[in-house]
Amino acid sequence: MTHTTNRLVVLDIVGLTPDLLRHMPAVAALGERGFRARLGTTLPAVTCTAQSTLLTGAPPSVHGVVGNGWYFRDLGEVLLWRQHNALVGGEKIWETARRTAPGYKVANICWWYAMGADVDLTVTPRPVYYSDGRKEPDCYTWPPSLHDELTERLGPFPLFTYWGPNAGMPSTQWILGAARQVFDEHRPDLTLVYVPQMDYEPQRSGPQSAETARAARRLDDALRPLIGHFLHEGATVVALSEYGITPVSRPVDVNRALRRAGLLEVHTQDGMEYLDPWTSRAFAVADHQVAHVYVRRPEDLEEVAEILAGLDGVDRVLDAEGKAAHDLDHERSGELVAVAEADAWFTYYYWLDDDRAPDFARQVEIHRKPGYDPAELLYDDDVPAVRLRAVAQVARKKLGYRYRIRTVPLNPAGVSGSHGRLPEDPRHGPVLLCSEPGQARAEFAATEVKELLLRLAGITGDHRDVGGPGTTA
Repeated sequence: MTHTTNRLVVLDIVGLTPDLLRHMPAVAALGERGFRARLGTTLPAVTCTAQSTLLTGAPPSVHGVVGNGWYFRDLGEVLLWRQHNALVGGEKIWETARRTAPGYKVANICWWYAMGADVDLTVTPRPVYYSDGRKEPDCYTWPPSLHDELTERLGPFPLFTYWGPNAGMPSTQWILGAARQVFDEHRPDLTLVYVPQMDYEPQRSGPQSAETARAARRLDDALRPLIGHFLHEGATVVALSEYGITPVSRPVDVNRALRRAGLLEVHTQDGMEYLDPWTSRAFAVADHQVAHVYVRRPEDLEEVAEILAGLDGVDRVLDAEGKAAHDLDHERSGELVAVAEADAWFTYYYWLDDDRAPDFARQVEIHRKPGYDPAELLYDDDVPAVRLRAVAQVARKKLGYRYRIRTVPLNPAGVSGSHGRLPEDPRHGPVLLCSEPGQARAEFAATEVKELLLRLAGITGDHRDVGGPGTTA
């Protein structure tokens, strides 16, 4: 390299808030060493949208990531949790950095849209999908040799603790181990590390529960030696969050309301009902506390807006003007966007009889559900000995038998935390901590984080976006 930069590590600690920092002294110490600031977020305040803004400095109206998924109009399908970086428009931080510092080396450890990103080192969860339908834990890496470097030392990526009813510390510990190994052995200038632990318990038991406090303390214990190591090696460490999780108690069945009004259509196979977006006049892609509502006919907009506004638990319905005001005016957005009240959240459910629900509704199946399902974090207590049954089915799978594990409840009452709407109280919103005091400010907008990171890295020059990949999907 012909430039001099400061090594920078960015820890994306999901759900981190000023309130949770009470239980996380090692993370809080970053702010005492340098500075701590309030952090703005995006609407929707969800992972894919927020991360895309943090890394491009652009709002969703520009980068096009309007949620964790959306209705792909050219495919006629609702798809969540896609992984290809080309879906993100705008100029990414590494593209900007390399205009001033050619050869700037970047490692992405499990931030979203990792696959296909023009970075030097990539690690992201990626199961093995066998031809007989089995799914086994694994990860994708670039370069390919990094896969064996990591798994030989850390073991296979623990996918089933990354999401689902057993989600918890093992996946986070693996990610932290991978981050340290890549940082030490490959010496990137910028290391992006996704830390998922605090995404789980706050949704299960609520962000103010004793269980959440214990989870925060466990995470802090795991982060303490890693942060200390990064600092000892001379890196600047930034810890930030995408959103804060707040208490909820009211699920809102927006698709069921549209179906009862004759606007949403389903088709039936083997007695199970599937959403039919091609023939529906209106349907919603539920994503925590925000729902993109796709309305096929302009003449139906007023009726759909009235139905949504009349639902208990809906705070606002954004039309074209409202979407523009919140930087959501992108072709991927729904014609209308519903925002839940503070204690409510949106289900994806569209069937009216649980006996007609598709089989994937009772399973952890993030790629087949036409919306986000936080109940995947729970066990269905209506199934006798559900945990033992799940263990038995996993054993059958390992013997090569086909299997379906019914663990997910269709009653969403057990969900106790959500996010997505803009926070009302900074104590429960995102926060940013930095080990260096030089760039201290009281507050940063999400769109300002990219510029902050470039300054912390010692990269100077014209950082205006000169154009990145388009967003046409």
